Amino acid sequence: MFVKILIKLLLFLLGTVLVIALVGGALLFAGKADNVEKSDVCLVLGNTVNPDGKPSERLKARLDRAVEVYNDGYTNQFIVSGALGIEGHEEAEVMGAYLVAQGIPKANVIIDNEGKTTYDSAKNAKVIMAKRGFESITVVTQHFHIVRSRFALQKFGISPIYTAHARHFEKRDFYSTFREVGALAKYATLSYDEE
Repeated sequence: MFVKILIKLLLFLLGTVLVIALVGGALLFAGKADNVEKSDVCLVLGNTVNPDGKPSERLKARLDRAVEVYNDGYTNQFIVSGALGIEGHEEAEVMGAYLVAQGIPKANVIIDNEGKTTYDSAKNAKVIMAKRGFESITVVTQHFHIVRSRFALQKFGISPIYTAHARHFEKRDFYSTFREVGALAKYATLSYDEE
């Protein structure tokens, strides 16, 4: 009896690991398959700002990719979305300053200091886009985060959505990719009603 229960438990665990690995692989593949086209605005999602006030390598890679999108002529308007980090810096403010320092006009950078989560950033982008008459958007973030970001934007009725992943890899991206499986499942249960 005990052996049968143990075998069932092991099979269940093996199946769970296999499903997570398959979904993680799909997220990786989808996130690396950029779809960059001309868009009205580019949304750059926030991440850690170092204690010295400079973007972390991960955040810098997102911003550098946004600059690339700008230099390639795909868009000239930007929303930088983040919140106050535990390091004491407003992510969006630091992001905006970085883009301006790279040659993007300050008037073309919209600061969203209320982007605490991907959900908040998508919701705020919808409001900003409606006010400015923007319809199409390019989202820039890490490869493993593209699918959930796109999903949230779609659920708020934004379309078309284009994507460009940051060209940066860290060992923790393996963990982050698998964490995204659970986060994506959670986002499927959220309410996307406009308030």
